Amino acid sequence: MSAASILPSDIVSLRMSHCRAEHAAREAQYHLAVLHYRTCLEAAERREDCRAVEFFALKLAGCYDQMGLNAKAASFRALAGGESPLLG
Repeated sequence: MSAASILPSDIVSLRMSHCRAEHAAREAQYHLAVLHYRTCLEAAERREDCRAVEFFALKLAGCYDQMGLNAKAASFRALAGGESPLLG
Protein backbone atom coordinates (compact mmCIF):
# COMPACT_ATOMS: atom_id res chain seq x y z
CA MET A 1 0.00 0.00 0.00
CA SER A 2 1.49 3.34 -1.03
CA ALA A 3 1.52 6.43 1.17
CA ALA A 4 -0.87 8.19 -1.18
CA SER A 5 -3.44 5.44 -0.83
CA ILE A 6 -3.70 5.88 2.95
CA LEU A 7 -4.38 9.63 2.71
CA PRO A 8 -7.99 10.72 2.58
CA SER A 9 -9.19 11.13 -0.97
CA ASP A 10 -12.90 11.53 -0.32
CA ILE A 11 -14.73 14.19 1.62
CA VAL A 12 -15.82 11.82 4.40
CA SER A 13 -12.25 10.78 5.17
CA LEU A 14 -11.11 14.38 5.02
CA ARG A 15 -13.85 15.42 7.42
CA MET A 16 -12.94 12.63 9.85
CA SER A 17 -9.29 13.74 9.84
CA HIS A 18 -10.39 17.32 10.40
CA CYS A 19 -12.61 16.30 13.34
CA ARG A 20 -9.75 14.30 14.88
CA ALA A 21 -7.43 17.27 14.49
CA GLU A 22 -9.91 19.69 16.07
CA HIS A 23 -10.46 17.35 19.00
CA ALA A 24 -6.73 16.90 19.56
CA ALA A 25 -6.16 20.67 19.39
CA ARG A 26 -8.92 21.29 21.96
CA GLU A 27 -7.24 18.77 24.25
CA ALA A 28 -3.84 20.49 23.74
CA GLN A 29 -2.50 17.35 22.03
CA TYR A 30 -0.75 19.43 19.40
CA HIS A 31 1.50 16.70 18.03
CA LEU A 32 -1.57 14.62 17.24
CA ALA A 33 -3.43 17.64 15.86
CA VAL A 34 -0.49 18.37 13.56
CA LEU A 35 -0.55 14.80 12.26
CA HIS A 36 -4.22 15.06 11.30
CA TYR A 37 -4.03 18.63 9.96
CA ARG A 38 -1.08 17.65 7.74
CA THR A 39 -3.13 14.78 6.37
CA CYS A 40 -5.91 17.26 5.62
CA LEU A 41 -3.46 19.70 4.03
CA GLU A 42 -2.03 17.01 1.78
CA ALA A 43 -5.54 16.00 0.69
CA ALA A 44 -6.40 19.64 -0.04
CA GLU A 45 -3.25 20.01 -2.13
CA ARG A 46 -4.08 16.87 -4.12
CA ARG A 47 -7.57 18.27 -4.74
CA GLU A 48 -6.01 21.61 -5.74
CA ASP A 49 -8.35 23.38 -3.33
CA CYS A 50 -6.60 26.66 -2.56
CA ARG A 51 -9.03 27.75 0.15
CA ALA A 52 -8.69 24.43 1.98
CA VAL A 53 -4.90 24.59 1.70
CA GLU A 54 -4.96 28.06 3.26
CA PHE A 55 -7.33 26.91 6.02
CA PHE A 56 -5.30 23.86 7.00
CA ALA A 57 -1.98 25.71 6.72
CA LEU A 58 -3.28 28.29 9.20
CA LYS A 59 -4.49 25.53 11.52
CA LEU A 60 -1.01 24.00 11.39
CA ALA A 61 0.57 27.39 12.07
CA GLY A 62 -1.59 27.77 15.17
CA CYS A 63 -0.57 24.35 16.47
CA TYR A 64 3.10 25.02 15.87
CA ASP A 65 2.76 28.36 17.68
CA GLN A 66 1.31 26.54 20.68
CA MET A 67 4.24 24.11 20.55
CA GLY A 68 6.74 26.98 20.53
CA LEU A 69 7.96 26.16 17.02
CA ASN A 70 7.75 29.68 15.65
CA ALA A 71 9.81 29.13 12.49
CA LYS A 72 7.64 26.16 11.52
CA ALA A 73 4.50 28.22 12.25
CA ALA A 74 5.81 31.05 10.07
CA SER A 75 6.45 28.67 7.17
CA PHE A 76 2.85 27.45 7.25
CA ARG A 77 1.57 31.03 7.48
CA ALA A 78 3.62 31.76 4.36
CA LEU A 79 2.03 28.77 2.65
CA ALA A 80 -1.40 30.09 3.58
CA GLY A 81 -0.47 33.41 2.02
CA GLY A 82 0.61 31.67 -1.16
CA GLU A 83 4.24 32.67 -0.78
CA SER A 84 5.78 29.21 -1.02
CA PRO A 85 4.80 25.64 -1.81
CA LEU A 86 5.76 23.81 1.35
CA LEU A 87 5.07 20.47 2.93
CA GLY A 88 8.05 19.57 4.93
